[in-house]
Amino acid sequence: MNLPIFRVGDDPGPSFADLLARVRPQVPLADLSSESLDVSHGTTVVAAKFADGVVIAGDRRATSGNLISHRTMVKVFAADQWSGVAIAGAAGPALEMVKMFQLQLQHYEKVEGHALSLEGKANQLSQMLRNHLPAAMQGMVVVPIFAGYDRRREYGRLFAYDVTGGRYEEEDFVASGSGSLFARTVIKLGHDNANDRETAVDLMIRALFTAADDDSATGGPDSMRGIYPIVAIITADGYAELDESEIATRFEQVLAEFSERSDQT
Repeated sequence: MNLPIFRVGDDPGPSFADLLARVRPQVPLADLSSESLDVSHGTTVVAAKFADGVVIAGDRRATSGNLISHRTMVKVFAADQWSGVAIAGAAGPALEMVKMFQLQLQHYEKVEGHALSLEGKANQLSQMLRNHLPAAMQGMVVVPIFAGYDRRREYGRLFAYDVTGGRYEEEDFVASGSGSLFARTVIKLGHDNANDRETAVDLMIRALFTAADDDSATGGPDSMRGIYPIVAIITADGYAELDESEIATRFEQVLAEFSERSDQT
């Protein structure tokens, strides 16, 4: 097949969708774009290692452009007993991907009689993202975080992904979503793989609070509505989400510290 040739001034530019619309207008990809859809997007999720495993957290806000479409979206899920996944990006495809991922892990365990290895789970999620690439090219991008406790190696592990299905194991921490830059900076300054559970959880809460303070798409603590980020830890004992009351108390401490610093300055 010969490459299409366009005249000067008639070039569709670097957009693959525009090129496809010109040379293959019958392909559905050309008829579907994020600009024509009211797509909700999840925003900021974070994860980090600590002494006993990993901690994973996400805010609750979903946005549609400049509007807040959901205030209580769940972005952190148990993949199985010893692993979890956090989602950022187009909410609908992301939630569907998580449900399918959970189902595939259950199916494998029932058929084989044992759970898939943690690395195998990470690879499975990578394959699902690769299959999702056509939708990602239309603007419905999903970029998750996968974390779990590796019972064979007896320590926690973190995996980051890109839209093509690329899988990258992280040694210390990872963040994804619109507020990830701000959250990552906070984690980088306070992270240590030897941190205990309380220190690691506090670090995730500070990271999400800072992201919400600088990124309008990231939801901060909402004491009036009783909405707080979801935080989960994964250790040798399995996946466990923190009680909302504990998270609320920790956020109050963070707010008190910020208020004290403001008074001093």
